[in-house]
Amino acid sequence: MSNRQTRFDAIVTAKKCPFDPETFLATAGEGREIVVLHRRDRVFSQGDASDGVFFVQEGKVKLTVVSRKGKEAILAILGTGEFFGEGCLSGQSLRITTAIAITDCCLLRLGMKAMMRALHQEPSFSDVFMNYLLKQDIRREEALVDQLFNSSEKRLARVLLLLAQFGEDGKPETIIPNLSQQTLAEMVGTTRPRVNFFMNKFKKLGFIDYEGGLQVRSSLLNVVLHD
Repeated sequence: MSNRQTRFDAIVTAKKCPFDPETFLATAGEGREIVVLHRRDRVFSQGDASDGVFFVQEGKVKLTVVSRKGKEAILAILGTGEFFGEGCLSGQSLRITTAIAITDCCLLRLGMKAMMRALHQEPSFSDVFMNYLLKQDIRREEALVDQLFNSSEKRLARVLLLLAQFGEDGKPETIIPNLSQQTLAEMVGTTRPRVNFFMNKFKKLGFIDYEGGLQVRSSLLNVVLHD
């Protein structure tokens, strides 16, 4: 077969198989590696080389940061369909956070070159990633407003709803990882006894339950929406 025929066949095949972001993020390939982790496994540590982006195919990951004095803070709990580690795309040479699996996880690691190539060459993938970044920016603004103006009870309700992915595309995950009350307190910015008090209140009102894990019901929205 001639080189011309080979190139022609490659062009025809490419036209028959347009780029699909979902397939790209669900499969391994050049510069892409599927990583399977167990609960409490570390994805990367603060200070590691920042050389790739991760996409959560399944499971949940906790991002934390430790100050020079040793104080740890939880920045986010990320779930299915979310990216993390994207700082490498803006010149970040070292990780500024630690990422730990809080459930069994399946992640896709995209090397920096593969990620940049997809962003530059595939508009559909670029749209997906940009949409994600915009949602994250909006979420951070909402979290800041929440911290400044809302009570710790409302902040806790909002964190639980976010963990259950209420308001996201697709069906909410009503069963979420049973995080410790201390972890929830750090995320909300309050004390563990206050979290314990509100969790008992939410359970008594039927907003949450512990059957088969921490179960969040849509009625918890009443706490966030009530003035």
